[in-house]
Amino acid sequence: MSCKVLFQYRLPMDGFDELPSDFELFVPIDDTFPGDEFLKHLSTADILVSVFGQKVTKEMMLQAPNLKLIANYGVGYDNIDIACASELGIMVTNTPNPVTEPTAELAMGLMLAVARNIAGFNNDLRVGKVPRWTVLNNLTTTLYGKTLGIIGMGAIGRALARRALSFGMNIIYHNRKRLDDLVEQKYNASYTDLETLLRNADIVSLNLPGSTETHHMIGASEFKIMKPQAILINTARGVVIDEQALIKALINKEIAGAGLDVFENEPSIPEELLKMPNVVVTPHVGSATHETRAEMSRLVASIITRFYAGEKSIPIVNKDVLSGDGFRGKTFY
Repeated sequence: MSCKVLFQYRLPMDGFDELPSDFELFVPIDDTFPGDEFLKHLSTADILVSVFGQKVTKEMMLQAPNLKLIANYGVGYDNIDIACASELGIMVTNTPNPVTEPTAELAMGLMLAVARNIAGFNNDLRVGKVPRWTVLNNLTTTLYGKTLGIIGMGAIGRALARRALSFGMNIIYHNRKRLDDLVEQKYNASYTDLETLLRNADIVSLNLPGSTETHHMIGASEFKIMKPQAILINTARGVVIDEQALIKALINKEIAGAGLDVFENEPSIPEELLKMPNVVVTPHVGSATHETRAEMSRLVASIITRFYAGEKSIPIVNKDVLSGDGFRGKTFY
């Protein structure tokens, strides 16, 4: 059976060479296909390998009558019109496991960078701006003994909690659903409502998906609840924070600082944030390690193979598609 696999973006090819020989791979030479070449390929594609941050719209899917699977390269899938995919009978998958550890690692790094002013000291030393090296100068904040409030205690939130425990931090969390007692005990984590978390946390870390429910979840009223010495960390999605409210909160010293890997209008970052010495920014690199990217590619390749084998154990985002009469992959399931 021949199968056309279209890549929305150039990716590491680890694992894709193991696909059956009759699978044709269409990969852009540069980051993306030029002009309307992508849409021409999409019109005859069986599988689309999409990428987080790159939209897959209803209009695009309507131009792809053969499309059976959208294998998203990333854990977040807010780039895809999931409702439309289900309506058209297209399965959507993601790659949750590979991104867990590196994203938690970056969140921990942002905490350290802001609390200990690592980026600021580095920049100042390079231009000779650091004050005298004396006992009472250059003071920062330790993470030891501080309370970390994790909003979204899924896989990444738990991986972050594990790291925070090794730093001697106290863990509180807020989730849509409270975790089992055994899980709470494992991470020495206490469940609380959102307002209580914001009121008591020294560090607030966002580790939840971007959606209509979480859009601007942290805004002006939430910043007024937080401690003035609190630090906000976001490695989730930029839309979870009202960015303008964050800027005002930082200017008014309602919170002490922020570490941000994601932004509302990526790749655009407000100039105000870039100029603030108490803000550390990175370009959406939570999962951007050589090892993780290769592992994500291998997982996507494996998902494609297992999709054609009819396996239901793959990470399906829209499981309702399996019960739909119009499911385009019903030949295999």
